[in-house]
Amino acid sequence: MKMIDVIIPVYRPDEKLEQLIQKLNTQTRKPEHVFFMQTLTGGEEDERVRRILEKADRGKIVTLPKSEFDHGGTRNLGASLSKADYMLFMTQDAVPAQDTLVEKLCASFESHERVAAAYGRQLPGEQSGVIERYTREFNYPPESSVKEKADLDRLGIKTFFCSNVCAMYRRDIYEKLGGFVTRTIFNEDMIFAAGLIQAGYRIAYAAEAEVVHSHKYTYWQQLTRNFDLAVSQRQYRQIFEQVRSESEGMRLVKDTMKYLMKHGKWYLIPDLVLQSGFKWMGYKLGLRYESLPTGLVKKFSMNKSYWNERC
Repeated sequence: MKMIDVIIPVYRPDEKLEQLIQKLNTQTRKPEHVFFMQTLTGGEEDERVRRILEKADRGKIVTLPKSEFDHGGTRNLGASLSKADYMLFMTQDAVPAQDTLVEKLCASFESHERVAAAYGRQLPGEQSGVIERYTREFNYPPESSVKEKADLDRLGIKTFFCSNVCAMYRRDIYEKLGGFVTRTIFNEDMIFAAGLIQAGYRIAYAAEAEVVHSHKYTYWQQLTRNFDLAVSQRQYRQIFEQVRSESEGMRLVKDTMKYLMKHGKWYLIPDLVLQSGFKWMGYKLGLRYESLPTGLVKKFSMNKSYWNERC
């Protein structure tokens, strides 16, 4: 049987981390190791987090200072410790919905040829509003699928979509293609997924592998998140300029508006318009980050520490 390792970056977690660990401990297909990449705060918080991490079966804690954290580099460090056939990357706030999460992700590799990555379905949390719930349904439908290079004309940028909130990779192909890019502000998963697709591999979306994961962002947080998304796409323009992307965002807005009207939630349309407007502004500003003053770049970015060495 193929071996699996789990790799989870950890920094100032909330109660969802403990729920995640509890679910990992009861999986029908057990990981060989669970590597926690703990970014230290330098305070008492570190010991509290350590006590939580020690509850994980086969857990291994790797600590690093905040100055060394990197979305791609920290995950690459965790991957370098793995000797497993498959590596499952998760975020600290993604809670498996069933005890079969690992098993279902593994099945994607065993059921389809040339699958090099498989990502799970993200379900909204109990506190999510109507718009967030529909957005999750739009991005993570109940039907599984497999994407490849031939789908670029049909799917556009969604061909490259793969989320390290919950994504499993074949370690041999991950190493062959050089792992995640380092010193990236965001989007290391999609950048790597684009390389997989261009190299002729396939990406599976395993709808039956579910995690509960959602955020309630303010309008400003929506702007800063989309700013960072656009920065990453600008930095790797050789990947993202070859596929359409903004049209997918417009389709989401239109479909959400139709959904709200159909279900008598018309009073939420102003909220949808504001959310969409802040996302659009953040994205457009991010595409032009190179021409913005240093102070504005930091103000518009969600990941402000990324800019410390660059500004």
